[in-house]
Amino acid sequence: MSHITRLCCIACFCLLTACQPSSSQEYVEWTAFGGDKHNSQYSSLDQINRDNVTTLEVAWTYNTGDVAPGQSAQIQFNPIIVDGVMYGASPKFKLFAVDAATGQEKWVFDPYAEAGEPSVFGVSRGVAYWTDGTDARILFGVGPDLYAIDATTGKPDMNFGGDGTVDLRQGLDRDPTGTFWSLNTPGIVYKDLYIVGGRVAEEHPAAPGHVRAYNIRTGERAWIFHTIPHPGEHGYDTWPTDAWETLGGANVWTGMSLDEERGIVYLPTGSASFDFWGGNRHGDNLYANSIVALDAATGERKWHFQVIKHDIWDRDLPAAPNLLTVERDGKKIDAIAQITKSGHVFVLDRETGESLFPLEVLNVPVSELEGELASLTQVLPTKPAPFARQSFLPEDVTTRSPEIAATIRDSLAKLNPATGQFIPPSVKGTIIYPGFDGGGEWGGAAHDPNSGVMYVNGNEMAWVQQMRKIDPEAEMSNFSVGQQVYYYNCANCHGFGQQGAPGYPALLDIAERKTRDEVKLVVENGGGRMPGFAHLEPAEIETVVGYLFDDEQARGTGIAKAPVIKYGHRGYNRFFDEDGYPAVKPPWGTLNAIDLNSGEFLWRVPLGEFEELTAQGMPKTGTENYGGPVATAGNLIFIGASQDEYFRAFDKETGDELWKHKLPAGGYATPATYAIDGKQYVVIAAGGGKMGTPSSDAYVAFALPD
Repeated sequence: MSHITRLCCIACFCLLTACQPSSSQEYVEWTAFGGDKHNSQYSSLDQINRDNVTTLEVAWTYNTGDVAPGQSAQIQFNPIIVDGVMYGASPKFKLFAVDAATGQEKWVFDPYAEAGEPSVFGVSRGVAYWTDGTDARILFGVGPDLYAIDATTGKPDMNFGGDGTVDLRQGLDRDPTGTFWSLNTPGIVYKDLYIVGGRVAEEHPAAPGHVRAYNIRTGERAWIFHTIPHPGEHGYDTWPTDAWETLGGANVWTGMSLDEERGIVYLPTGSASFDFWGGNRHGDNLYANSIVALDAATGERKWHFQVIKHDIWDRDLPAAPNLLTVERDGKKIDAIAQITKSGHVFVLDRETGESLFPLEVLNVPVSELEGELASLTQVLPTKPAPFARQSFLPEDVTTRSPEIAATIRDSLAKLNPATGQFIPPSVKGTIIYPGFDGGGEWGGAAHDPNSGVMYVNGNEMAWVQQMRKIDPEAEMSNFSVGQQVYYYNCANCHGFGQQGAPGYPALLDIAERKTRDEVKLVVENGGGRMPGFAHLEPAEIETVVGYLFDDEQARGTGIAKAPVIKYGHRGYNRFFDEDGYPAVKPPWGTLNAIDLNSGEFLWRVPLGEFEELTAQGMPKTGTENYGGPVATAGNLIFIGASQDEYFRAFDKETGDELWKHKLPAGGYATPATYAIDGKQYVVIAAGGGKMGTPSSDAYVAFALPD
């Protein structure tokens, strides 16, 4: 079952039997990222149901104290609830435990208590829980550091790694110097092993995304699976011969799923680095963009299914797969369902990796970029149909007004006219639709283990991707070294004139907001969504900081070290109209119910709205959305995610919106639901901060009135 009642038998857990609280059962829990190790995002609880959900009210709010007024921050955490205690993390990577019935704080672990402000990349999306029946540990990632924290006291277990932590930059079977590694999303516990992936740089150079298992009692590495194969390993011939020594990526940044009965862990991997030009990594690039099934005890490969060969579109597999059972011709089949950024769902046999629906082989156009060899073919499932549209044509342009539509069509005409999946990147500019953030995203999908139905939210945002040839002699002849370093490493996101881009701050006024030392620290170690640039030499960092602060002396002169790759890109650019709304016709965000037994859609509804457009008479448009759904036996789907900052409940059978509540900030996280003493709660992290929305430090729990 997806929420383990502490007194349930092992058979009940393995069979996903729905357990309800009774007089002898104190807790119904949410013990893992995604609810359980199958990543079900489902609860057997039904106290809150479609008949009474309209009376739901705030039960408690916990504020972490980490966000000052006007400060930008995020929380994307899916909390776990065990033995009546909720474990979460703050925007500044403080791990905390609170009473899950009241929100009363029990303890806080601050990894930066002595160092002060954190400077690590990204956010924390979850933790893992382990117990041997006597001791219990919370496995918590902070940048490259993996901590084992006593679940009762909040203190590090000093037997783990010798001082309570393991540096995940080590143990990669490669020199970690100059590489970046961060554990944003938790791994998964199998017996006394903690199996972890991590986030690496998406530019070149980058660390390899190898997956490792650590002994939870000692912190010793138990096994490693090379996602960029070493000589003699399966898949080695799908890369250049020296790739295992020099190339990076193919990492599991999303979490993973586990079939404990079979002892199989399922890995969804990301693309190889650099994301958009692979002229230095010819070949299919196994095991990038793949679902890989490993023996959880040994790390040995059982099977793999590569979703995209030689990815040049940043089509990382965005979420942990769902393990479920489907019915085909009257036969029950244990399956794995993997959502993608393109809005597809691959449904595979859990034991063999064979697709349970026919696959379509597509011919891919030849790349126009020098040195690039795009794969000639790719595959997509014929069922289910994608849950996001697949192309952006002139007839798909927004109809908010004739004038706006005409402007968008003019912009569209200047780009590569080819559209759809697998159009290679170009210097002219290519439409990526759905965009770099999906389709499906890291919030994942929910599924009902009793019906085989998947519930998944999708984005419908077009992005424009434009490549640029890197020609140091032609482009850099009049640049200082600091400006060259900025051009190679920073301009893709912050703009070539430091003007910024949607989601990426301008740096023109950085001297008014930050000190030189603060900027230097972020360049070295990362901060927010920015990775650290560990490959830069100290002198290079000094020159780029000097350039940002307009310090002639620190800029340096001469020629900076040019990158290995021949092409960069001009940033991650959403395609908006002149008023900041998506350039495509609505819906801009959806919630979908898909029967994975048949591959047919049951319903599809907009998720979220722009209230000002609704007031003008437009039907609900949906919005971009981040964070996933939770399904319950009470015939409900709970989801935040939407840009309008509401937390909503939908009817699981019809898709009707039944209830909504305005959060302190956007709920860009997957919620959790649990019961204590027979009372059901639903909790969500309301951190905001994405898509230009305000930030908060709140976790908000809801329950029915007493």
